[in-house]
Amino acid sequence: MRILTPAQITEAATTVGANKARMATSNTIRLLIAAMLAGAYISLGGVLSVILGWGFPGLTAENPALQRLIAGAAFPIGLILVVVLGAELFTGNNALLIPSFVRGRHSAGAILLNWTLVYLGNLAGALAFTWFMVYQCGLTATDPWHSAVVRVAEAKVSMPWFTVFLKGIGANWCVCLAVWLALSGKTLLEKAFGCWLPVMAFVALGYEHCIANMFFIPLGMLEGADVGVMQSITANFIPSTLGNIAGGALLVGAVHAYLHREEKK
Repeated sequence: MRILTPAQITEAATTVGANKARMATSNTIRLLIAAMLAGAYISLGGVLSVILGWGFPGLTAENPALQRLIAGAAFPIGLILVVVLGAELFTGNNALLIPSFVRGRHSAGAILLNWTLVYLGNLAGALAFTWFMVYQCGLTATDPWHSAVVRVAEAKVSMPWFTVFLKGIGANWCVCLAVWLALSGKTLLEKAFGCWLPVMAFVALGYEHCIANMFFIPLGMLEGADVGVMQSITANFIPSTLGNIAGGALLVGAVHAYLHREEKK
């Protein structure tokens, strides 16, 4: 089956974005539940990337790119579940609500309401999954995983603010391009592969995804990382979130809405 054209993908994104904006006011509970699921799905990808990526220290010690490749190959299961099962992900919505806004389907206020509700739902889902399904299960209680999650959390709050912001742009540029590719396909395989390749790339490159960090940083803190709550907010969550918005809304949503805008007759 032939995939959609770029213009058709943008048209599909416009319809999806308008529906998402409408849901924020017409069915808030449904939106929040879908957002919590997305936070859990991304965290599932996160813990899988940790278990596999840091689970072969003998192989990866001399081949650091191999650790990134394995972690990157495992992580996209989260976005695949989000896209295929219709969960609500803040970073994906950064792009999806822009074409529908540009075409006058809803207001800027609807975008902000959707983003706020979905962000909070993603946070709740990520924290719940991290506490119950990872920490309480002891999945990262022993080395090499224990030391790995501690190092990851501490590293994420130790970078310069602007570096995190730029890495946030890179992460959500990749994630939203993955969403766009998934929109182009009809079958499960097409959608899954569309999600997999760009997301694998952002993980392997070490970019910063704010929803993924709702898993990585709290898990590191639970395992004893020297990271405070306010430090995680100011040093990582704020710059990565702003970078994610810029990467998704501007580099994907706005750019494609402009490139494939409807021509007036």
